[in-house]
Amino acid sequence: MKAILEWSASELSRAIHARKVAPSEVMAGWLAQVAAVNGSVNAIISLRDPDALMAEARALDDAEPKGWLHGIPFAVKDLVATKGLRTTWGSPIWKDYVPVADDILAARMRAAGAIITGKTNVPEWGQGSHSFNPIFGVTRNPYDLGRSAGGSSGGAAAGLAARMLWVADGSDMMGSLRNPAGFCNVYGFRPSWGLVPQDAEGDTYFSTLSTEGPMGRTVEDVARLLLVQAGENPEVPFPRAVPDVLSGLDRGLKGLKIGWLADWGGAYPMEPGILEACEAGLRVLEELGAIVEPLPPPFPAEQLWRAWVTLRAMLNAGGKRALVEDPAKRALTKPETIWEIEQGLGLSAEEVYEASVIRSRWHAHAARLFQRFDAVVLPSAQVWPFPADWRWPEEIAGRKMDTYHRWMDVVVPASLIGLPALSVPVGFSPEGLPSGMQIIGRSGDDAGVLATGQAYHRATEWPQRRPPKPAAHHVQSPSVS
Repeated sequence: MKAILEWSASELSRAIHARKVAPSEVMAGWLAQVAAVNGSVNAIISLRDPDALMAEARALDDAEPKGWLHGIPFAVKDLVATKGLRTTWGSPIWKDYVPVADDILAARMRAAGAIITGKTNVPEWGQGSHSFNPIFGVTRNPYDLGRSAGGSSGGAAAGLAARMLWVADGSDMMGSLRNPAGFCNVYGFRPSWGLVPQDAEGDTYFSTLSTEGPMGRTVEDVARLLLVQAGENPEVPFPRAVPDVLSGLDRGLKGLKIGWLADWGGAYPMEPGILEACEAGLRVLEELGAIVEPLPPPFPAEQLWRAWVTLRAMLNAGGKRALVEDPAKRALTKPETIWEIEQGLGLSAEEVYEASVIRSRWHAHAARLFQRFDAVVLPSAQVWPFPADWRWPEEIAGRKMDTYHRWMDVVVPASLIGLPALSVPVGFSPEGLPSGMQIIGRSGDDAGVLATGQAYHRATEWPQRRPPKPAAHHVQSPSVS
């Protein structure tokens, strides 16, 4: 069974469909792994009853497969509503909430045959790239239990690294797929905005910064899960056609032109070793036939940041205003979320319009950049995994961070205009901590980004070459202050 835990999701799916392994065997191995590891890592939360899970798996042993995920244990991110299974958004306000219906993402993965076993841990309201909350505590990095697994898809990334998940869903507004993937030596893909649709709740016209997407230990798994998640939701605007991301996945990189943006001309402070790790990854791409060219900053970083925080605050104020207006809810809401909402409530229409103009200008600049390059590369994070008892890194390379999320500045260029971006592992620090780099493509070129990642994965196989050592002891998750 240990071998099955190391399989990719694609290998496991093929074996289940060929009836070489039964879903009940897979579930038994999964439950044993969770029992052995999750106490230390704290990635899987709201775990369903093991007997019920085994019964569900046995019922699938002789059933005709429904889809690619048939019989595969799957934990859904706790920002996604799951029918009959507690969903909290990491907030004590919702600590006992059990939805009566699935969000569209959960429904699609369930329809593809996944056995929903529990949820993956997140920061409160998904805000801040460190997965801790007052209900479930801190998710820890499987490579060092004293370090953060990132966020907001920290539970998903840690679960993948610790072999408690074969494949996982995540979401990404400000690096929430990419940062934890880099921290945990796995892959996280932010698709072109609109490829994975939103649910028809609240605003769906202005809310174009965040998207859901796939995570995995291989790029093939990421591509296959994307095809489960993607596809039009007729109840929301801006549909995007689903590309064929599989047929050209192994196309190779010969002649591909890649721009290296490094630290954006010094605008993004980096901890020592981050850029060097990415440059080692770029050398792999060059060895595979790509042409890598260092680039100067294509747009003022401070303008991107100003547009980003303005639009983000506007959306937070619009969607979460009740959290500050209701004293009881405010008392149960973390200060970073209150700050976001209050920033948004103080905005003028002129400020929001100016932010949208900056966003529009960056989109035009990026389009011209992608006429010259097939992809550009940036680090996935500006820091190595930091101590798990921090709320966030307050300083990088001697530069003070002026907000709780300023240390994630490097993800903003892709997020602001909805570009596809794949975080790929690039190796480890001398202390054994993982890092990653973003491969970013033009809007709509999800297939090209994934093909670049596939060639890189076949040459490196970092998740397979360097799995975490088994967690040998339980670490009590403290409250983060």
